[in-house]
Amino acid sequence: MLNFKEFMTIIFVSIVLAFTLTVLKKFENYPFVLLAILIIILVNVFAKKIAAFFLETEVDIRLWEITRYGFKSHHRFKRNFPAGLIFPIVFTIFSVGFLQWMASLVFDVKVKTYRAAKRHGLYRFSEITEDHIGYIAAAGIFANILLAIIAYFIGLPQEMNFVVLSIYFIFFNMIPVSDLDGNKILFGNMVLWAFLATLSLISIIAVFMVI
Repeated sequence: MLNFKEFMTIIFVSIVLAFTLTVLKKFENYPFVLLAILIIILVNVFAKKIAAFFLETEVDIRLWEITRYGFKSHHRFKRNFPAGLIFPIVFTIFSVGFLQWMASLVFDVKVKTYRAAKRHGLYRFSEITEDHIGYIAAAGIFANILLAIIAYFIGLPQEMNFVVLSIYFIFFNMIPVSDLDGNKILFGNMVLWAFLATLSLISIIAVFMVI
């Protein structure tokens, strides 16, 4: 389900995120953190791909990049700004490790017109709507929530910090900006976004209270 480019992007992003999460602790438990991040991302990605399959679409995973810096059409970067790599580093530096940005990947949706036409009639479902895109994004968030709950109850090694990392991942990906999952969910279904955003906010507050 993952092509080579997607796989390498996920690996590279996981390495960068693990670096920013452990650099101020002199890379303590780096292998465990890297493994935890990789699992969290893969669960999110595969949940989206499965949801996309049932909606007669395909999902392409890519690095989060920003192309514009203003509201006017000509306010564009000459080269895409790699926000998915820069934001984690900037947040780690300016928050002195207090906050770790973990939203680095986004997805594009392509419609499988031939499958839709075969199953539902020619051109009937040849376009993807914003609510469908929102459902695909939400599938990844729900999968991460379920993963965090399972990790909490089975008690994974403390070195992995699995539950906290999952909550960070969910929280930052729910921010409704640019191409992040939160923005796709908000435009697709505002009620669903409000529910997931509230849940992620409560979870992040709980994490800070425990810490």
